[in-house]
Amino acid sequence: MAPIPLQRDTVQRPGTTRAGYAHGPRLASRTSLPGIPLAPSAARRFVRAALAEWTGLGVPAAVGFSDRLADDAVTVTNELVTNAVVHAGTTVDLVLRLEEEGGDEPSAALVLEVTDHHPARPVSGDEPGAAGAPGRTDTEPPTEPPTESPAGLPDPAEYGRGLQLVATLAESWGITYRTGLKTVWARLPVDDWSDPPAPPDRDALRRGLRAAEILAPAARRTERDDAVWDSRGAPAFLAEASDLLAGQLDEDLVAAIAGQLLVPRLADWCAIWLEAESGGAGAEPRLARVWHSDETGTEPLRTALEREPLRLPAGIGSGPVPVPVPWPLHRAENAPHPESAPHPQQPREAAPPPDPGARDGAALAFRITAGGRALGTVLVGREGVAQVPEAVASLIEDFVRRLGLAVGAARAYTRQATISRILQRGLLPSKVAEIPGVTSALVYEPSDDGVVGGDFYDIFPCPGDRWCFVLGDVQGSGPEAAVVTGLARPWLRLLSREGFGVGEVLDRLNRLLLDDAMEAAEAAALMVAAAGGRQLHDGSQSRFLSLLYGEVVPLPGGGVRCTVVSAGHPLPLLLRPDGSVHPAAEPQVLLGVVEDVAYESQTFDLEPGDTLLCVTDGVTERRSGPLMFDDGDGLARVLAGCAGLPAEATAERIRRAVHEFAEQPPDDDVALLVLHAD
Repeated sequence: MAPIPLQRDTVQRPGTTRAGYAHGPRLASRTSLPGIPLAPSAARRFVRAALAEWTGLGVPAAVGFSDRLADDAVTVTNELVTNAVVHAGTTVDLVLRLEEEGGDEPSAALVLEVTDHHPARPVSGDEPGAAGAPGRTDTEPPTEPPTESPAGLPDPAEYGRGLQLVATLAESWGITYRTGLKTVWARLPVDDWSDPPAPPDRDALRRGLRAAEILAPAARRTERDDAVWDSRGAPAFLAEASDLLAGQLDEDLVAAIAGQLLVPRLADWCAIWLEAESGGAGAEPRLARVWHSDETGTEPLRTALEREPLRLPAGIGSGPVPVPVPWPLHRAENAPHPESAPHPQQPREAAPPPDPGARDGAALAFRITAGGRALGTVLVGREGVAQVPEAVASLIEDFVRRLGLAVGAARAYTRQATISRILQRGLLPSKVAEIPGVTSALVYEPSDDGVVGGDFYDIFPCPGDRWCFVLGDVQGSGPEAAVVTGLARPWLRLLSREGFGVGEVLDRLNRLLLDDAMEAAEAAALMVAAAGGRQLHDGSQSRFLSLLYGEVVPLPGGGVRCTVVSAGHPLPLLLRPDGSVHPAAEPQVLLGVVEDVAYESQTFDLEPGDTLLCVTDGVTERRSGPLMFDDGDGLARVLAGCAGLPAEATAERIRRAVHEFAEQPPDDDVALLVLHAD
């Protein structure tokens, strides 16, 4: 997955004079990261880029930057950002400062500040008596204290050990609560810097600046340099944007990433509207994302845009459309910058009136389209300029085209996943019957690929004090598989209740599948292809069905008599109380393959304490490299260790073993049925 684009603001403060030579500028770099799992890696890149840049600039204190200090700073940043993402889940603001202190014993330190927007959510290690716990400012103390272990410390399994690690590496650290914010800071001393540094190496300077440019290309400077969008800069930006947007399956996440890519690289603020999926007449577009380079301007901007949403004429294409920009869209009047904002306990001074000359700005709107269909609108704005440069407008237009493709792909996936969920619910029974004298347990986990799976199950009563159970797997997935499943399950119920024997039920089902089901599946495949979808087979291939079908009859003395038939399905396994495991059926041909076939059933008694395990090939063929789960009777070995366990515990142990067999999640449906005689 592509890295998060970084937005960095480097602030230089006047230096001081000490011991006969001038200190370099005091530096601070900041960025804002979304509260997603990629944030810690982006924060690590940001810190290393800032340290490389400061070193290359010849900052006096930076001469003391050692590899160990850099590693410690990256480690502390990783822990604090991870803590914020896991425990707060909001946008994370990261500030890295280089502080110098004069006096007889001069010193310098790196100060890291990680701020989230959920002050009521505690962090790992934030409790009285924690090792290295600092004093803190509690203007809004947390209301959800961590669960404590008997030793008085939080449970590491729930809250981790992040701040214990920070306390070990940092000279000092603390937590400050402000209205709507919680900041965790850490101070790391810089060693061996008091001697005047040698003149900076120009090659090292260029290398440091180049590293910072590559790792943090979204630098937020006092004045934006549009000259970077030359023949090399624009393609690099578009390539990065394509990598970040591609494969995202949620349109809101696509909009969030797009906002971060545009601001502050190409604009001071942006807003993204998305049209309703239904596209009905009169449907209002949804304001999906608002992003401002000054965080204090985001909410006022959102409020203004919600009050007066942007509406483009119907005939507008994908090119830029100039839009008048009123003052409220720039920044909230009288809103202080975060660095100049007073502490909540200090009186707030009246801000000076805004400078009328600073109200000038320019904004452009772009239609988001894909496949000739309008999907939304992007509005970008720059402050203090009369117009957006033509090269930048052209670059944004190219970017919006890629945004349209990403939104269209995300919506297509969402539609497919929604249809699959609806089909899956309709193809599976709302509840299964309870068999007298038998405890049953079901595990059904469809693969998370956005299409309806081919596995199905059922347990239902029949006349004559009989109960029937089914575990099936249609070859493939998607609409064609759904058609076969939707026909096979009710046909099985109908044939079973007509009084046919177990083998006869499958004989008749096989003939039905070779006729009606296959014709319906072919029609579904043609519909998918006509709609531009992915055809899952070439039209001449049959839709096979593997099936395990059984009939259970209670016995007067306890236990039940089972009659089963396996048509191309993994064989059921019978577990005795002594731990012995045996196949309970004979392998036979798949359904829907051969027209003239006579299926034969096998009968056995399931005595009290016995367990019957039925699975689909998502269990037996679960892969880990070249190996499969059932190689060397792997399933039988796991089942043998379940002797004496009830049905639910047996099902859970098999399920867990399947998942633990490989690091990656299963790529096929996983279904298993356990019947345990009481």
